[in-house]
Amino acid sequence: MSEVKAEETLDLAPLHQIIDEYKGQRGVLIQVLQRAQEAYGYLPPEVLKGIADGLGIPLSQVYGVVTFYAQFYLTRRGKHVIRSCDGTACHVRGAAKVIDAIQKELGIAPGETTSDYQFTFEVVYCLGSCGLSPVAVVDDQVVGRLVPEKMVQIIRNLRDK
Repeated sequence: MSEVKAEETLDLAPLHQIIDEYKGQRGVLIQVLQRAQEAYGYLPPEVLKGIADGLGIPLSQVYGVVTFYAQFYLTRRGKHVIRSCDGTACHVRGAAKVIDAIQKELGIAPGETTSDYQFTFEVVYCLGSCGLSPVAVVDDQVVGRLVPEKMVQIIRNLRDK
């Protein structure tokens, strides 16, 4: 498990600027949420409340949209995001060993973020690159024909950055 860090104070100025751009327009909640997530990396409670207040809609509606769409994150994510595939083609070609290596190297389970917020690790069930299996996406870069040692080296290289 990753440690819980003390909450930090958020600068809501970027959020106010985003909301001002959409003020008075209807049907803009998803766009505002996307822009806010780009600005903050995730959607903390203060940002969601600010969006609801700024757009004049119920907070429950904002939460309903955020929890419906998988593109939105309610918890802080790592600087580096690793999505390892365990779909059929990847699984039969050794994805489980790659996933185990990632867990051991990072000290976290799938769906978690390291306590220093450097890495978020996710297991997905198809990345659409079966010909490269086993495959992962590391910071939006597809990496194929993985073996555990190659994945560990990628993680160590990212730590050095």
